[in-house]
Amino acid sequence: MLAAATAALADLNTYPDASASRMLAAIAAATGAPEEHLATGTGSVGLLQQIVQATAGEGDEVVFAWRSFEAYPIVVQVNGARAVPVALTQDEHHDLDAMAAAIGPRTRLVLLCSPNNPTGTVLSRESVEKFLAAVPQDVLVVLDEAYAEFVRDPEAVDGLDLVAAHPNLCVLRTFSKAYGLAGLRVGYAVAAPEVAAALRATAVPFGVSAAAQAAVIASLAVPELLAERVGAIVAERDRVAGALRRRGWTVPDPHANFVWLRLGTRTADVATQLEAAGLLVRPYGGDGIRITIGDPAANDRLLAALP
Repeated sequence: MLAAATAALADLNTYPDASASRMLAAIAAATGAPEEHLATGTGSVGLLQQIVQATAGEGDEVVFAWRSFEAYPIVVQVNGARAVPVALTQDEHHDLDAMAAAIGPRTRLVLLCSPNNPTGTVLSRESVEKFLAAVPQDVLVVLDEAYAEFVRDPEAVDGLDLVAAHPNLCVLRTFSKAYGLAGLRVGYAVAAPEVAAALRATAVPFGVSAAAQAAVIASLAVPELLAERVGAIVAERDRVAGALRRRGWTVPDPHANFVWLRLGTRTADVATQLEAAGLLVRPYGGDGIRITIGDPAANDRLLAALP
């Protein structure tokens, strides 16, 4: 991947392929999604911003679970729409019944996140299909699956399996997480052809660089390396979660590359204590911390440093 991206830098004086045709073909081959159902952008969050801009303006509403990906309320507010956050259940899952009830006449968009960032919980296929059946057809549902490659639950939703049957569903994926290409900013959407076409038409011209396109194509050509990398992270994730539980911590079943600890008012103190031990975690206000899984030695240091 690094070699492919580096080689592409030799043509820095030229613009990248605006249609990202070779990359789109590689994504289509890897996912089984027809190219007319695909759009690419500067990370899945870049595509999310395009979606919000296209669907929700002043006075419109966007429903999402909370706490979830911190960009959701920011992107909604920037576009002048009104955020409608719906509290997670006590076990850190989306409350899909409450989210369905929160949809009103001004709702234009619903955001689902599975695995949820930062709690790591996953939505089941059955629950998402039930939810989609309850959502009006003129409301777009975005299923953000940035961490999909880390999921091992056979009952978990795979948005790619649902798009064909649900024209108001848009699935977001990224190469920033499992593929390790966060600095190159590449994501893709899978949706009904008219939604994908609208995303392609409103994309920032030349937004995905030639180096990023080359790295994605090279990454998709070696799925065995992705499986090896993700498998090692998943094994460490489960080891860390198990160790924390044995020590009395409450840890939701993790399905991404991190674990979540709800700490409430202790959040800042615990994050500061870990930083003093040379360990950086992601604190979320007065809610808790997200611990990204590192190598075994770093994970052992974390377990030793936690109070």
